[in-house]
Amino acid sequence: MNTAPCHSYRSYHWWKPCLGIFKTRLIAGMQYRAAAWAGVATQFFWGAMQLIVFYAFYRSAGLAAVQPAPMSFRALADLVWLRQSFLALVMLWATDNELLEIIASGNVAYELCRPLSLYAFWFARILAYRISRTLLRCFPILVICSFLPEPYGFHLPPDLSAALCFIPAIAMAALLTTALSLFGCLITFKSLSPYAGRLLLGVTGEFFMGAIIPIPFMPPLMQTITGFLPFRYTADFPFRVWSGDIAGAKALAGLAVQFLWLAVLVGLGAWGFRAALRRVVVQGG
Repeated sequence: MNTAPCHSYRSYHWWKPCLGIFKTRLIAGMQYRAAAWAGVATQFFWGAMQLIVFYAFYRSAGLAAVQPAPMSFRALADLVWLRQSFLALVMLWATDNELLEIIASGNVAYELCRPLSLYAFWFARILAYRISRTLLRCFPILVICSFLPEPYGFHLPPDLSAALCFIPAIAMAALLTTALSLFGCLITFKSLSPYAGRLLLGVTGEFFMGAIIPIPFMPPLMQTITGFLPFRYTADFPFRVWSGDIAGAKALAGLAVQFLWLAVLVGLGAWGFRAALRRVVVQGG
């Protein structure tokens, strides 16, 4: 059925309800402490397994044919532990499934009655969802890993510039991941399946961000391809900035690319939402 959203996208105080939903969802997400501790145990286990496998690879005779090593094992350990600590922040399959169900069931009609931009409202909601889950999990993992014996432990940045560059890099990564997650909502508008967008973005993003194979271990052509995609700037880039594997001019250039991709994805996402909301399916009608 044809619907016309009964709100103005140019409301002067559009940011107030977005800030309100951000605070509400952030507080709500911080209540699930038992689930967070279960997540900490699971993510610590997976991180340890990955490091054991990579350590065997580094010690094997096969690595001698690939000299020098793609990255130091110290930097790799930091990459693995940071990825596990910020899993809920950067992984595209870890999204607010309730929104996908709202679209698939047709209950999105109730969302359209709010006098504000649905894209901005959901952006704030997903961002709060990701941050709340991350805050409960990241610090316990990082503290525990800091006490692991070498070379498996988590390390501080090599210098102050790496730490200072990591802050905007991880903040931009959170915004980028949220913008990408909203494309899963757009896919759901078309497919009416709450799983299609999540699976498509999750599988694609996990590979191209280096969550399956770290990007420095990929063939040169594949590394070049990932450099033209936004996925690596959600996980690979900020975590390698922390370890010092990416520093100096390369780090600053990466921050500029993050900002550029954020502007592109937000612009495309907002346009896509406006197009999708011109015709939505409500209760199969």
